[in-house]
Amino acid sequence: MTTLVTQTTVIIVGAGPSGLSAAASLHRLSIPYIILERENCIASIFNNKSYNRLHLHLTKQFCQLPHFPFPANFPTYVPLKHFLNYLNNYASNFNINPIFNSFVKFAKYDEDRRKWEVGVEVVGGRSTAEDGGGRRWYEGEFLVVATGETSDVFVPEVEGLSEFKGVVIHSTEYKSGEGFEGKKVLVVGGGNSGMEIAVDLCDHGADTSIVVRSSTHIISRWSANLGLMSLAFMPLHLVDSFLVLVSKMTYGDLTKYGIQRPKEGPFFLKGRDGKYPVIDVGTVKKIKSGEIQVLPTLKNIKSGGNEVVFDNGKCYQFDAIVFATGFKRSTHLWLQGDDFLLNKDGLTKAMYPNHWKGENGLYCIGLSRRGLYGAAMDAQNIANHIFNLLSK
Repeated sequence: MTTLVTQTTVIIVGAGPSGLSAAASLHRLSIPYIILERENCIASIFNNKSYNRLHLHLTKQFCQLPHFPFPANFPTYVPLKHFLNYLNNYASNFNINPIFNSFVKFAKYDEDRRKWEVGVEVVGGRSTAEDGGGRRWYEGEFLVVATGETSDVFVPEVEGLSEFKGVVIHSTEYKSGEGFEGKKVLVVGGGNSGMEIAVDLCDHGADTSIVVRSSTHIISRWSANLGLMSLAFMPLHLVDSFLVLVSKMTYGDLTKYGIQRPKEGPFFLKGRDGKYPVIDVGTVKKIKSGEIQVLPTLKNIKSGGNEVVFDNGKCYQFDAIVFATGFKRSTHLWLQGDDFLLNKDGLTKAMYPNHWKGENGLYCIGLSRRGLYGAAMDAQNIANHIFNLLSK
């Protein structure tokens, strides 16, 4: 039997906001492409794995995808429902039709033929002998990794967790605090998702605690957006100094509540380590009032019960644990032969603004720790670069 291989110019892996941005930018330049997505919808992290009260933390000017502004009547901080409608309209406007349920198993570059070869396993759905019995193959001159920073759920190993008698979920499974009223809930993770989920649980009457393991910057919405705008004409260290000063004036000393501030600035840490500052949505007020208890690192769970032990030796009982512990990337499991573009954690090796272009027609988008606005810039850079190469 002859193996059927779909030929194209550009292969995009991932149909989240990054992949959609790349597809739209290529479409505008009439560059043929295909877009492969392992889930059954676009932007699955927003469609299937986000909590109901989610709003984009930055103003809409920093969150819109390229070539298609948000409608003027959208709120300044776009809520989840509006953002999903925007993404659907975006895909429709640029005629973006991802190939869903396509789990990429390998992508390798054939130096003799100067083509990327991509093997895909069909997830769910029906497969036939004609499509390789659940396998499909694609070839293109260029490959764009658009799988994003939030591709694979991460839950740390905790001794005794498998024997915990209560509810255990990851933040991607959390929708709202409904059903947790009157229950003792522990949120593990002091990032933006953890802090907002803690507020939501508190608002729904849960007895809420949160583990804040490492030092973190907490800044207000308005200062975060002003800081981003200031980066266009001010050096990063001055912007960071401004943000820290405003944070101290706004929130005071949070060490007595269990929250330490890092020595390095918020935007510096974001660029170097991918550690995002927490943009406060009301969590600090509830921590100061005692409605949310801050706890140190979770040590273990006592066998056969609901009692959780922490690094300070104290124990508390909980009815549920929500792990807001973030994500890992699995690019290294399928991308072969790349020693230049991405590190072992699936993020870019080169710093902004030279992070998006690799070797042999390999590109990445949305992996530079610069959020949606960074992905929009990556998409346009990639499309323009490919267009110039094809025009030679």
